[in-house]
Amino acid sequence: MIEHPSFSVEPWALRETELDLDLLAQAGSVFALSNGHIGLRGNLDEGEPNGLPGSYLNGFYEARPLPYAEAGYGYPEAGETVVNVTNGKIIRLLVDDEPFDVRFGECHRHERTLDFRAGVLHRRVRWTSPAGRAVQVSSIRLVSFVQRAIAAMLYEVEPLDNTTRLVVQSELVANEPMPDSPDDPRTGTRAVSPLRSEQGFGRDTRVVLVHATQASGLRLAAGMDHLVEGPSGTETRPAEYGDDLGRVTITADVEPGQRLRVVKFLAYGWSSQRSTSALRDQVAAALAEAHHTGWEGLLAGQRAYLDDFWDRADVELEGDAELQQALRFALFHALQAGARGERRAIAAKGLTGPGYNGHAFWDTETFVLPLLTYTVPDAARDALRWRHATLELACERAKQLGFAGAAFPWRTIAGQECSSYWPAGTAAFHVNADIADAVGRYQAATGDETFEREAGLELLLETARLWRSLGHHDAEGRFRIDGVTGPDEYSAVADNNVYTNLMAQRNLLLAADAVEQHADRAAELGVDLEEAAGWRDAATAMFVPYDDTLRVHPQAEGFTEHQPWDFAGTAPEQYPLLLHFPYFDLYRKQVVKQADLVLALHLRGDVFSAEEKARDFAYYESLTVRDSSLSACTQAVIAAEVGYLELAYDYCGEAALIDLHNLEHNTRDGLHIASLAGAWIVAVAGFGGMRDHGGRLAFAPRLPERLNRLAFGLCFRGRRLKVEVDQQQARYSLRQGETLEIAHYGEAFDVTGVEPVTRPIPSTPARDLPAQPPGREPARRRPAG
Repeated sequence: MIEHPSFSVEPWALRETELDLDLLAQAGSVFALSNGHIGLRGNLDEGEPNGLPGSYLNGFYEARPLPYAEAGYGYPEAGETVVNVTNGKIIRLLVDDEPFDVRFGECHRHERTLDFRAGVLHRRVRWTSPAGRAVQVSSIRLVSFVQRAIAAMLYEVEPLDNTTRLVVQSELVANEPMPDSPDDPRTGTRAVSPLRSEQGFGRDTRVVLVHATQASGLRLAAGMDHLVEGPSGTETRPAEYGDDLGRVTITADVEPGQRLRVVKFLAYGWSSQRSTSALRDQVAAALAEAHHTGWEGLLAGQRAYLDDFWDRADVELEGDAELQQALRFALFHALQAGARGERRAIAAKGLTGPGYNGHAFWDTETFVLPLLTYTVPDAARDALRWRHATLELACERAKQLGFAGAAFPWRTIAGQECSSYWPAGTAAFHVNADIADAVGRYQAATGDETFEREAGLELLLETARLWRSLGHHDAEGRFRIDGVTGPDEYSAVADNNVYTNLMAQRNLLLAADAVEQHADRAAELGVDLEEAAGWRDAATAMFVPYDDTLRVHPQAEGFTEHQPWDFAGTAPEQYPLLLHFPYFDLYRKQVVKQADLVLALHLRGDVFSAEEKARDFAYYESLTVRDSSLSACTQAVIAAEVGYLELAYDYCGEAALIDLHNLEHNTRDGLHIASLAGAWIVAVAGFGGMRDHGGRLAFAPRLPERLNRLAFGLCFRGRRLKVEVDQQQARYSLRQGETLEIAHYGEAFDVTGVEPVTRPIPSTPARDLPAQPPGREPARRRPAG
């Protein structure tokens, strides 16, 4: 059974030509529009059927108590759940008194197209009512990258055979009914009717509704306004509104060849502090500006914004048209997740659905921010400034746990820890090093001194303080970090997780370097050179376990001595394991949910030899079941580095197509933004071989057999570098900025804006292909034969 909509393969669009009502929820995620501030799921204009409705504002949540059968000291007490806010997408249509509903009458044509370059969702429908009236309905929807508070729709209806009485009802709806949640811990707990009406306003074609949450103390305003064009006699009735409903009704008698045209402007605003009247006026002002810009102006601004983005960020692939489309889909949605978040979190699902309660995790810094840093650096900066805005909460959490510095949450919306399962939440301290790593990468790629002094430095210092107090020097002088959980969620509370220790080491060194560079500012923050020297000592003495017998690095101390999981006795339908086996059993066996040690091979590849990488990769490939969407991209990167190019190609397809093919069977709850960003990482760091260790760009590109050409761009310290790779050579050119030094397979050279630099690609080392657990091999993309 196919569990995903069918799309035509096109380079710059995602087109659905048949509507499957059983897959509306998945399509709602795939066709979602967002700018990082507003998120609108791709529901049908008429509101029903909907699969799973959803409209979201970044950072807008409801609080709820976290239940415990047995409470303990330091357990988080409150959770946060993203709220389905006032829905402004709804435009209902009556055709000679018959509601336009694709479940009734006859739908002759139904097409939806997500245009990656225009940044809009098109819909075209030809429908005959049960009474025999045929109409053509078309709509275009956008969420503006330029005007952050604005979304807009163009809705047009044209009779096809007879003069037809048309009624259009444009609505704002709060507290709309939601379907039951699936029995899946990844889905999260949805807030039920959390909004309390505070004020409504309606006049002419405008309605504004103001609501507040019950517990979190947040207030939002949603408004709509309209421009109407139709034949003579078209009437727009005065706006009507109640607590949870606003409506503008338009009536017209329309002949074939004529059309009724409605432009709907939507505006949203929210705050924890501003008054009802202030938010109402803010939304009214945003609507006024949208009116001033007009529909065509909004379209033009959207296209210009995206033209600039694609000029900087596009990845070109020749040889696999489906993968090319999937990569641009991935880039588009990663941009939507963070473009205008402006000091708000980038959630695991972006603003495409309610999965994981709308929480942000460590994967923002590890997978999404590398893409944004090298393509939309302002968005990466703002995401890191959000972390800095929550620093006080992180310091309070560290103090509660008995540590110095800052302990950032494993999952959150507003900055508080929201994981009620401490072995996977509180114990996953690596999130702090992941944040520091993202700070270091952003700083090296941009040279943003203002950010460094105002936010980056303090993030580095407080996370370094955490590691110094969390770890200790043992009797042999080694610096140990015991009792922590790494990225692999099938292991927990282990000693000396290699990924955690190596990322903490980088964190400590970044912080110590920053203190030396900004001693005056560090002193203002209470850090002196003596404290920084202690961080260097800890980093130098960091313990990295190694199994001399197997000649591999254990994921954590003692991991390779655990009993291997019984893969042969595990049926295909028992994956993901977390839904069928107790965590206790998973924790004490050699089984890996997602790349952990292998992620260390990527992000800390500077401390492993080539042979160590090859041995470690082969060992963990046989244990990794990829029950997490965060795994395939990392496995692809290291597979490409050690020479398994066709395996890397397979994993690249899995990362890029995770939502288009609904590979995790939960796309209905929102897209996997980190995996989509991971597809870019595979293209750039896997096949492009890009590494940024020490803040320097180096490349070691190789392509799998089926790909003829790869091209991508990077923004680096005011420059725009373009990399082009084919089966024989790599070509480096500087499209903007001053001379840049890079490296190709260890050879350093300068790239100028005058002439591209071309270098040959060495042959791939021959190795025996590693095996995966039975039944957990990636879908093969390599050509037959």
